[in-house]
Amino acid sequence: MLKFDSIRHYHDHEVNEVLQNISKHPMIKALMGFTFPEKTEEQWSEEFKEVNSIQDFQKNFIYHSIQKVLEKSSEGLTTSGFEKLDKNTAYFFISNHRDIILDTSLLNVALKDHGLIMTASAIGDNLVQKSFLLALAKLNRNFLVKRGLAPRELLESSKLMSEYINHLLFEQNRSVWIAQREGRTKDGNDTTNPGVLKMLAMASDEANLMDYFKKIKIVPVSISYEYDPTDALKIPQLLAKAKDEIYIKEKNEDFVNLLSGVIGQKKRIHIHVGDVLDKSLNEIQRGNCNNNKQIQALAQLIDESIYEHYHLWPTNYIAYDLMHGGNLFSNKYTEKEKQLFLRRLELRVDKDNDIVFDGFLAMYANPVINKLKLNNEL
Repeated sequence: MLKFDSIRHYHDHEVNEVLQNISKHPMIKALMGFTFPEKTEEQWSEEFKEVNSIQDFQKNFIYHSIQKVLEKSSEGLTTSGFEKLDKNTAYFFISNHRDIILDTSLLNVALKDHGLIMTASAIGDNLVQKSFLLALAKLNRNFLVKRGLAPRELLESSKLMSEYINHLLFEQNRSVWIAQREGRTKDGNDTTNPGVLKMLAMASDEANLMDYFKKIKIVPVSISYEYDPTDALKIPQLLAKAKDEIYIKEKNEDFVNLLSGVIGQKKRIHIHVGDVLDKSLNEIQRGNCNNNKQIQALAQLIDESIYEHYHLWPTNYIAYDLMHGGNLFSNKYTEKEKQLFLRRLELRVDKDNDIVFDGFLAMYANPVINKLKLNNEL
């Protein structure tokens, strides 16, 4: 077994055979029927035979699948910041995490549309337990993050992933995407886990850590959805946290969340890519001699970029005003938008349960609070 075989995405020479193997799977048939309603199964099956690389598969099939998802379950995707990136440069994208599939899929749609290098993307192996999902993930250039490991195994796994990311960036000139922390944001608070940065640092070949982080070209990404189609599904976990209980997932919970995120209504979506973190890393290097403090400062820098460029929607301002019993941001939304949000609240949560009610509002209000704190307005 070659070094990265346990976590890597497929190589191009493997793609055609894998695609042929899964082409009869009911989920592939459903995906292709959804994406190309005008084509027969025989037509797209024949087209599969011509696919000989991940790029072929993404460009000719998955790109169109995501466009169809946008058409059916949103009011469109807008982007900003991509014009600053160089078309031939590999970047390390780190983003807030709201949706299992769409965060990275939409980023890659935007990268393709701007003629930029698309990413290899990290995905938790707990999300691809079904063999079909694992094959589809690896066909889309996803690599695996091992979950639920003992401390020693976790250390070894982290080192391997760090080396693989280094390999992708510098030997394959392939951009990489990773979420800022394990699991999607449940409460709307987007914070970077320093452990993610410590994992990256394991492959450093520089005397100073910040020199390595400059070399990998970190780009913070802010992803915002006007409506989170999985908002109500997050409530049980928030309840457990409020009661200081350990949350245990249902058997197919990850799959239900995955599917709900894709097909549920999102309204408008915006992705902003921030500036490459470069000069600011020099300041971190000068101000902190301790590696742990440097990593904490870098995590904060990523958070600040995500907060600053997070696109706030009427739903965010409505939730903030409802949470605080005021109308501070009433100029940011219409009465109709407020009534729609209240209707969603009524249908999705028990308004008599304060923990549930406040938790639901916080999901939408916290991005406003974080931006106000960043601007010293709170």
